[in-house]
Amino acid sequence: MQWKQTVLGLGLALAGSTGLAHAEGELNIYNWGNYTSAELIKKFEDTYKVKVTITDYDSNDTALAKVRQGGHGFDIVVPSGASLPAWINDGLLLETRPDQMENFKNMDPQWVDVPFDPGRHYTVPWQWGTTGMTVNSSVYKGDPNTSAIFLDPPAELVGKINVLPELTDIMPLAIMYFGGEQCTSDKELLRKVRDKLVEAKPKWASIDYGNVEKYAKGDAAAGTNYNGASFRARLLNKDIVYGYPKEGYPVWMDNVAVLKDAKNVENAKLFQNFIMDPQNAAMISAFARYANGIKGSEQYLPEDMKTAPEINVPAEFKAAGKFNVTCPAEAQALYTRIWTEIQK
Repeated sequence: MQWKQTVLGLGLALAGSTGLAHAEGELNIYNWGNYTSAELIKKFEDTYKVKVTITDYDSNDTALAKVRQGGHGFDIVVPSGASLPAWINDGLLLETRPDQMENFKNMDPQWVDVPFDPGRHYTVPWQWGTTGMTVNSSVYKGDPNTSAIFLDPPAELVGKINVLPELTDIMPLAIMYFGGEQCTSDKELLRKVRDKLVEAKPKWASIDYGNVEKYAKGDAAAGTNYNGASFRARLLNKDIVYGYPKEGYPVWMDNVAVLKDAKNVENAKLFQNFIMDPQNAAMISAFARYANGIKGSEQYLPEDMKTAPEINVPAEFKAAGKFNVTCPAEAQALYTRIWTEIQK
């Protein structure tokens, strides 16, 4: 393939441009909370003598709004794929050309020509996963593989449900529950979605991200959740199970990008290349418990990840997974209106 020839031909130039030999200074990373491996950061700091600072955010919208304001001081951000076109179109990201970096050869081919960054001119994978249902089987012994868990909850789960506060997770789940397709602008179907969400909301206990401990301790008995977070909850509480909604569920990827106004550009590029190394990618996954998109990392993963049902989608549910995409403006406006009403 052409990119292999490019990497070989530019090897020495890349080493100079990414500061592989003489990295020093600082790197400021803006990432989702409870999502960054301390072991990975220490290895990067020790290897390249770069001081790393991590600042957390709780949603794609929060991160985008913060960076749009300017004066943030961040070098790296980790947006989800569905939100990335907004970052690129607003001119917020630097075209760092990861496809020309030394470790690009390790990227799984299925994650190279992604719709949000074709050919990978801006981003490298951080982690990818699914959005489904987490259920405490000691409270509810029924089928966890349905979005009815949060949209038409059974009596034993009413008042014990946590829902993720992310439009790009909840709207697709609700739309697919009614047999719709991602990015639909069908107003009749969206009216049903809106009415169902309004009806269901009083049966929820919370709309929150911080749910690993919440599920593990029994403070929440069910709800929408990310597969890795559900896995981490199960490691703390054996009664936790993860369900793949048979009506359809989102598949997503979070990606490392360098900000256009980054102060430490070379260190940020170095970090992009660093996390495409299989051993380093495995550190990311071992902490947050998601797959990472880097070939060869599997051999370095903890044994419990290699067979975990949260990470390895059962064959009967694979077809129900739909990769999250950026919707046209008309559809996005409709979804935002519904989601804003639900959050009130």
